[in-house]
Parts: sequence; structure tokens; C-alpha cells
Amino acid sequence: MIQGVQIDLISADRLERLTAMEKIRLILDDVMEGNIVVLERGLAPDEQSKLIEVTMREITPDGFSGIEMETYPLKDSGGFFGKLFGGKKSESRLTVIGPANQLKMLKKEKDLISAWISSR
Repeated sequence: MIQGVQIDLISADRLERLTAMEKIRLILDDVMEGNIVVLERGLAPDEQSKLIEVTMREITPDGFSGIEMETYPLKDSGGFFGKLFGGKKSESRLTVIGPANQLKMLKKEKDLISAWISSR
């Protein structure tokens, strides 16, 4: 049997077809199995909040220890005047989510997420 860590790369197209709760369940079920999930396009702020809320209910003392999540910051297009005259922020970018006991974020910059992943 192959040993290691499974990484699921989920496209923006797949996520667009799902409801917020379906996205959360897809992500959380994968992470609870010990997989690392990479989203091509991150979740909306309300979806991130709901993911954290649902995760907190799933944590058990001797089982699931929660998630570690990191997302690139949003790009801001146009600055103050862009916002004032109808400019908009681009959608959120790549997001990495994994079990808190296996995924440790080492560094995050505007264009780099560096993580350490351990097998169980």
C-alpha cells in the first residue's frame, strides 16, 4: 500500500456547481479523512465562517483535531479611486486546507504559501 498524504486539487468550476453547505461538506469530509485540500479559488467570507463553525462542532478529544487554512490575500484593483468609482476586488485566490495535526503553515506572502505536511 502507498504511504503518504493525499492532496485534492479542486477546480473553481467544480465548486461553482455546489451550494455553500455542499462545499463545506466536501472540504470537511476530505480533511477529516486526513487529506489536504487545495481550492483553485477560495471560499467567500461567509462560507469560510461557516466552514470554521461546522469544523468546531466536529472536533473530538481523541479524534478530529480541526483544520488549518490559509488563503492568498485578495488583490485590490484600483485603490481608493477604483473603489469610489465602481472598481471591484478580484475573487479570492488559492486556498490550502488540511488537518490541524498534519498541516503547518510556515510562511504566507502575497504570492506564496509555504506549508509543511506530515503523514499520520
